[in-house]
Amino acid sequence: MNETILTNATIVTPDEAFAGTLVLRGERIADVAPGRSAAPGAIDLEGDLLIPGVVDVHTDNLERQVQPRQQARWPSRSAMLAHDAQCAVAGITTVLDALCVGIVGFEYERTQTFRDAVADIEELAASGLFRSEHFLHLRCELPAEDMRDLFEPVCRHPALRMVSLMDHTPGSGQYADLDRYRAMRRSEGIASEEVERALAERLGQRARMREPNRDFVLAAVAQTGVTLASHDDRTEEEVAEHAALGIRVSEFPVTLAAAEAAQAHGMQVIAGAPNVVRGGSHSGNVAAAELIAAATVDALASDYVPASLVEAAFIAAAQTGLARAVAMITAMPAAMAGFDDRGALRPGLRGDLVRVHEHRGLPVLRGTWRAGTRIA
Repeated sequence: MNETILTNATIVTPDEAFAGTLVLRGERIADVAPGRSAAPGAIDLEGDLLIPGVVDVHTDNLERQVQPRQQARWPSRSAMLAHDAQCAVAGITTVLDALCVGIVGFEYERTQTFRDAVADIEELAASGLFRSEHFLHLRCELPAEDMRDLFEPVCRHPALRMVSLMDHTPGSGQYADLDRYRAMRRSEGIASEEVERALAERLGQRARMREPNRDFVLAAVAQTGVTLASHDDRTEEEVAEHAALGIRVSEFPVTLAAAEAAQAHGMQVIAGAPNVVRGGSHSGNVAAAELIAAATVDALASDYVPASLVEAAFIAAAQTGLARAVAMITAMPAAMAGFDDRGALRPGLRGDLVRVHEHRGLPVLRGTWRAGTRIA
C-alpha cells in the first residue's frame, strides 16, 4: 500500500492549527500528529498550511465552460473536463454541480446543459477521467412549466446530494428590484418590449406553477436523504414557510433578516464565496461579510468561481479564526451534503488534502490530493 508522509506542515483541523505531520496510506489518512517526521522520503511542506479537500455544495461554473460567450456553445464533455480541472486546482475535491432544472428567465440553453451534464457525469465518473469527485445539486425552478418533466427522471439519481427550491421570477428573491432587472436584461441586448412581454409571462407562470411544483419536488425526494435547500430567502416570512416544510438549509439569503431568521429556525446558511472576495453582492443584495460578522453563515459555496472558496475562507478568518473559516469550506459543507468520510484531517477519513502557501495574505494553492492521489 502506498504511503505518503507530509511533514513540516501547518495542519488545520476544525478546532485548531498546529505544526505537524500527516501520513497518507492508500486512500485514507493514517495518522495526524504534532512535530516533524524524520522518515526517509517525507515531503517537507515548508510550513505551508494543510487543509482538508474543499467541498463545494453549489457551483454553476460548468455553465461558463459550456457557453464561454453568448453565442458560442462548447462541446459538453470538453466543457465538463475543463470545469473539473478548474475545481481540482482550486482545491475542490468534492463538487456538487448545480444544474438548473426548468427555465424562468432568458437562459434557454440551460436545459441542454442540464441534460448533457447528467450524462457526462455518469460517463466520465465511470471512465476514471475526473480529478475531483462530482455529484448533483439540482436547482428546481418552481415556476417553470417544464420543471416537473425534467426533474422526475433524475429525482432518485445515485449522484443526487442536494435539491434547492428556486424562484427566479422577477420581483422576488435576488431579482426583487424590477427596475434593476429590466436594466440588466436591456444591457444584454434584449429589447424593452421583449423584457416586458417575458415579465408578464413569468408572473403568470409563477401564479400557476409555483406551489404544485414545490409539492411535487418535496414528495419526490421524501425519504431519500437528499438535502433540501431554499434559495434567495428575502424575508422572515419566507424562511418560516420553508422551515415549516422541513427545509433545513437556506442557500444565499439576500438579507441579514432572512439569515438571522434561518438561524432562529435551526436552518443552516450557505453564503457565496465570490461575494466575500469581491466585498459585496453582484446583484445588490446583502454582503456575505455582514452575514459572517453576524455569525449566521455555516458554509461557503463557490457559486460561479471555483477559486473563490479558499480565498474567501482566508478573508473570513479575520472574523471567525482560521479553523472555523476552513471548516466553512470543508467540514460543514461535507456534513450538509451528507458525507461522513471527508471534510476533516482525521485518521480513517478519506485522504482529501490541499496544500496552501500564504503570500502577503493571498492563499496560493500548491497541491491537491483526492483519496490519497495527487490530482493538482
